[in-house]
Amino acid sequence: MRPYLLLTPGPLTTSETVKEAMMSDWCTWDEDYNVGIVEVIRKQLVELASSRPEEYTAVLMQGSGTFCVEATLGSVVRPEDHLLVATNGAYGKRMGVIAEYYRLNCHVMRFEETQAVDPKAIGEYLDGHPEVTHVSVVHCETTTGVLNPLEEIAEVVKAHGKVLIVDAMSSFGGVPVDMAALGIDFLISSANKCIQGVPGFGFVIARRSLLEQCKGVARSLSLDLYDQWDTMEKGHGKWRFTSPTHVVRAFMQALKELQTEGGVAARHARYCENHRVLVEGMRGIGFKTLLPDNEQSPVITSFYYPNAGFDFKAFYYALKSKGFVIYPGKISQADTFRIGNIGDVFPTDFLRLIEEVKNLNIKF
Repeated sequence: MRPYLLLTPGPLTTSETVKEAMMSDWCTWDEDYNVGIVEVIRKQLVELASSRPEEYTAVLMQGSGTFCVEATLGSVVRPEDHLLVATNGAYGKRMGVIAEYYRLNCHVMRFEETQAVDPKAIGEYLDGHPEVTHVSVVHCETTTGVLNPLEEIAEVVKAHGKVLIVDAMSSFGGVPVDMAALGIDFLISSANKCIQGVPGFGFVIARRSLLEQCKGVARSLSLDLYDQWDTMEKGHGKWRFTSPTHVVRAFMQALKELQTEGGVAARHARYCENHRVLVEGMRGIGFKTLLPDNEQSPVITSFYYPNAGFDFKAFYYALKSKGFVIYPGKISQADTFRIGNIGDVFPTDFLRLIEEVKNLNIKF
């Protein structure tokens, strides 16, 4: 059932048992689905995200992670508010594009793609722009693999009394985060990332007291985060529109497997070991990493092309023929490719990958 391993930041390689969970059909109106699956997932997500789960709630939303980012910005930031987007890659930039579509008062603070977001710079900007009400940032920017210093960013944002929105698409479930401890107000992620489900829906974990104030703010029917949440609350797991039932059931299985593995801390440790084995092996062959080690996440790793004539497509298909699918690079500053460390993959898989790369006898 596995023609190759997806060494990508999502969709990613899933377990056979997660795939098997999609083999049954579910009725969207039935309590076995709404109460027995959806409500269980919502509760478990909040417990994963916060040491004070009573302060938070979870909303599931059809579509990709970007749907949830748009739903959050479009349902939480009012016309009179001002949003500061701190961006150092494609996904932070996308939040700025969403703000443009919604004609939000948006301030974009740009950092280099190979530079982590600077908390001090955010603080200085907020000092000079008291009109800012909301700050949004990407935790793990998979454009490069950089892990932005979320704890320090949150400290600065909360010291200024602003609402903090975090795109934790590629980190939640694989990198420990405590929303309550950091003061995060809205956290966004997707089923097909570190929890190791399959694509089809995303979710927003929100501070309940703030979400309760968002009635009527949304500019979209389908992406009305408040209305989606209100329907789920009153309907005990009922979605407003047809939910991706098979995907949701697979996600419940993925959550079970996360718990069996030992929770987020254990999964984070495995991802870090995957990354260590990958980097040590690739550097041993001659490859160089794009980012300094202190800014690198365990989620995805960017490598420079080994030489000016490097043919990425040939490299890609050579590895695919051996059972590994990797990612092209996404930055404008340098020629790179990326290898993901997350999913149902293990250090032994990366040892096998290194051997296959060695066999290609690449010139440096």
